[in-house]
Amino acid sequence: MTSDASLEQELRDVFQRHEHLAEDLSLDDRPADDPSSRRPQSSPPGTGSTTPKKAKTLRRSRKDPRWARALVVLGALMMVAAGSVFVVKDAVMGYATRNVKQEDLIVPAAEQQGKHVTISGAKNILLMGIDPRPGQDPSEAIRSDSIIILHIPAGHDSAYLISIPRDTWVKIPRFDNGKNRYAGGHDKINGAFAIGGLGTTGKDQRKFGVTLLADTIEENWGITFDAAAIIDFTGFQNVVNVLGGVDMYVDQEVKSVHVGFNAKGEVKTPYLQRDNGSGGTTLIPISGVTPQTYHVGFQHLEPWQALDYVRQRETLPNSDYDRQRHQQQFIKALFKQILSKDVLTDPGKLKKVLDVIGQSMTIDSGGIGLDDWIFAMKGINGDNLLTVKTNNGTFYSSHENPGAEALDPTTLELLASVKANAVEDFMAQHTSLISS
Repeated sequence: MTSDASLEQELRDVFQRHEHLAEDLSLDDRPADDPSSRRPQSSPPGTGSTTPKKAKTLRRSRKDPRWARALVVLGALMMVAAGSVFVVKDAVMGYATRNVKQEDLIVPAAEQQGKHVTISGAKNILLMGIDPRPGQDPSEAIRSDSIIILHIPAGHDSAYLISIPRDTWVKIPRFDNGKNRYAGGHDKINGAFAIGGLGTTGKDQRKFGVTLLADTIEENWGITFDAAAIIDFTGFQNVVNVLGGVDMYVDQEVKSVHVGFNAKGEVKTPYLQRDNGSGGTTLIPISGVTPQTYHVGFQHLEPWQALDYVRQRETLPNSDYDRQRHQQQFIKALFKQILSKDVLTDPGKLKKVLDVIGQSMTIDSGGIGLDDWIFAMKGINGDNLLTVKTNNGTFYSSHENPGAEALDPTTLELLASVKANAVEDFMAQHTSLISS
């Protein structure tokens, strides 16, 4: 495996070799300086180009019919695609594996059942988002900001993002992390991570927090996990920085409670926030400060805007449900952008993306290599990564604790289908739950 310093050059060399092949097999007699005949602009300038004279000679020497040449070029493009797979497998995967933080967060479902861990079959991945405050004491308990079940059916050709409302009232099993003993009880589900890591810091806090969260989900709905990941939304701003922003659809007008501007254009906090005594927040507008507002429609969000957008819930009609949907959309938009040709064919940008993703995520691959995960899921893209609404996207009050939430009957059926690996059949009958 190459060193980190030479990864980018190795990627450039392989891309360049494939570009030579595709470029020399032209489809028509377009001039060599025609922009449409050039290789992708993301390729390194001034390397591996075919001179106009050579290109012209190649075209004159061919007498094959155009359809035959088209088939040859198609074959060349397939070789480029195949070459890209080898690049990812041989050059990128080793780098990514070293770069991404990998820690023991859960005991995989197969291991719990005494079975061999394998990539085959349906998979459940626990995704947990955190948004720690700047300068927060590392020993202070952190509640999970978002909880997402990523379900991948056995065919590995689609995936479903299913959010569990953070205020869902659940039974949390007893737990002992060696520093703190919890007798078990009831709380909002986002408290499970905090309770699990109580009294610990760093790796232990993450491990025990995710373990208790996974145990809580299994206790209440019988779902077990094959892998887990912690997403630091603050860290993900660095991913968006490298990408130059993110393109996504804003599905409702959103006003920020964190970012506003005064008459001079200076950044100010637009609201004072006060606890209303019922588990909610009262917003008091600050005079002279206009909140940052995100309007409905397709748009490009700058890095700071993307992070601010996915944090908002206090000004939204469905509060955390709207934020869950926006976070799902944000993850999906990032996924599509990272897999776009502008990133995959730009070795410098690809390396930077891998760098910052590694800093923004902590992964437990469940004893399965990251390269095996990625290869097995190669058929999943932004179009078949589906976001699913729980509680039909609205608040569903808990009878046990009016200040918390419960899951409605349809959502309970959804989670039962996750447990039974029957999500595709369930969703075929409940298409309205798929977020557009």
